[in-house]
Parts: sequence; C-alpha cells; structure tokens
Amino acid sequence: MTELFDITVVGTGSWGTTLALMLTHGGRRVAWLARTAEEAAALASARENTRYLPGVALPAELTISADAEHACRSQLVLLVVPSRTVRQNCQQLAPAIQADSVVLSCAKGLEQHSLHTMSVVIQQELAHVPAGQIGALSGPNIAHEIAHGLPATSVVATSDSAAALRAQTLLTTNQFRVYRSSDVGGIELAGALKNIIALGAGIGDGMGIGDNAKAAFITRGLAEITRLGIARGANPLTFAGLAGLGDLLATCASPHSRNRRLGEALAHGQTLAQAQESLGQVAEGVGTTVTARALAAQHNVELPIADEMYRVLYEGKSVHAAAVDLMQRDPKDELAGYQWLLEQRIRDNIH
Repeated sequence: MTELFDITVVGTGSWGTTLALMLTHGGRRVAWLARTAEEAAALASARENTRYLPGVALPAELTISADAEHACRSQLVLLVVPSRTVRQNCQQLAPAIQADSVVLSCAKGLEQHSLHTMSVVIQQELAHVPAGQIGALSGPNIAHEIAHGLPATSVVATSDSAAALRAQTLLTTNQFRVYRSSDVGGIELAGALKNIIALGAGIGDGMGIGDNAKAAFITRGLAEITRLGIARGANPLTFAGLAGLGDLLATCASPHSRNRRLGEALAHGQTLAQAQESLGQVAEGVGTTVTARALAAQHNVELPIADEMYRVLYEGKSVHAAAVDLMQRDPKDELAGYQWLLEQRIRDNIH
C-alpha cells in the first residue's frame, strides 16, 4: 500500500495535539486520527483543540481525519492515548496499520490486569507488525511548553536499530531533539513509574515541605524506579537518562504536570475523586501505583514511596501521616537494594 504520510498521530488529547502540530511545523506530512467523524470535523473547522490546547492554532497542512484506513498509511504510527485504552485502540486499528510501519507507544502507564508495558500490549494486538518495529517514545515532554514553541528532547526505543533510526529521523525537528535506545522495557518503566513520584512531589508542594525535602524525595523516588527496573531486566543507565531522571525532574517540577497537580490537590484536602474531577484529564500515576506494587511483589523489590502513595490514594491515609512514616523508616545504606540486584544480573549473564 502506498504511503501517504510520514507520521500518523492517534489521539486528540494535549500530547497528541502537541505532537501533531509540532511535527507538522517541522515539515512532516502528518495525519491526525480523531475518534469520530464529528470530532475530526470540529477540529478541522476550528483549527484549534479548544478542550485540551486552547489558543494554539493548528497548521493548515495538518490532515485531520477519522478514517483509519487512510490516516494509517504512514511510516510511523504514534499511539498517544491513555494506557487503559491502548489495547482497544490497537484492536480497532489493526486492519489499517501497515506491516512495515514503526509503531510507538506514547502512553506512560502499565496495563493493570496484565502488568504489561504498552509495547507488549501493542505486540499482542498487532501481530502482523514485527516486534522490533514496536517501541516507545518517552522523555521530559511537557505538552504545553512544546505546543508554544519551546525546545525539548525525548528518547525513542525499539529493539531493532534500523526502526529506531527511522523513527528518530522522522521525529527530530529544530525544536524537538530525539535520542534513541534499545532498552524498550526500561524506557517504558521509567516513564510510567515517575508518575507515582510526581504525585508525591505534588503532595509535598501542597504541604510546603521545602526544596531540600523535595530534592530528597525525587532522588529516593529515582532509586525506587531504578530498583524495579533492574529487577525487570532494564539497563540501569536508562534511569539516569532523559526518560528516567529527565522526565522525573520535569514531571515533579512543572506546574503543567497533571500528576503533580493532582498530588497538590490531595494535599489541599481534596478527595481523590474530587481531585480527578477538577483535573479533567487522566493522571496515569493513580492507576500505575496499583500496578507498580504488583510488579514489586513479583520481583521482591521494596517500593516505600509507592506503598505510601497507595495508602493515601486507596486506603484513606492522610498525606501528613504518609510523610511522617517515610521520614521515620529505619536508616540504611544509600545504595541498599541495588547491589544484590546488580550482582544477580551479573550471575545470570555468566550462566
């Protein structure tokens, strides 16, 4: 089938909108796939996403469509939908996505019932696309900033180096610098797990705990993410990179971060339901808290921050009590939890 587009963007939320307009401005032929013909017509008429990105004009060159068969005739497909709907979207789009396309998840979450990363979900539902062409795009990418022309970087990860290079070339613009990686699972875990830490950082901001405590919290959050990543077979260095530390810093600091904002609302006394309603968008960290604890139990990895976040979100524990309990944990070596995992990885590689 002849390719009509360079890139297909699936999803009309803030990040999907941002990618569609940024890549079009970067000279790519982009098809933006909406859920319904009515939504596509409204976006095409207004040339603006008034719900998720008001005040930012959509370029005239951007093709907006609800016809998947037409829109998915491209070299690269970006699935920019919440993690809970990735499987359903793949099932619907499977007949339209070409076998030679690179398909990337842009969702920073995990599937709750299976504990799978999004690339695994996509592989299961798009069996006709080689596994090496399926991966993820992740990094410190606050949509509001990129949509307003500010520079950013990201990482594309696939297990096939040629596919990663093709995606990197298509995604890189003067505004958006993209690196590549082969550590698909590590990139995805970093992007998903940092949302839990961002919830806690928002709570800390709402409580006024100060910069020293916030820096410590983020650092220990990175330790949790890295421990679980190593246990799952990821490259430890991934978590020191853009998709790890970089994304964690941006999400914990930005006033536009949904997870940080939800945490701040919890600290100000809102219930989880109230905070989610006022946010009006998906905060992936809420569901990921459940999934992360299940993964940690599988691998016998300690996640004290995720455990406390779970108790706040689902068991009614006060944010103050959670903060006190984290501060009063038994003292230990700073690198506790890393060494035995790394030694185990070395033994596994030898044998």
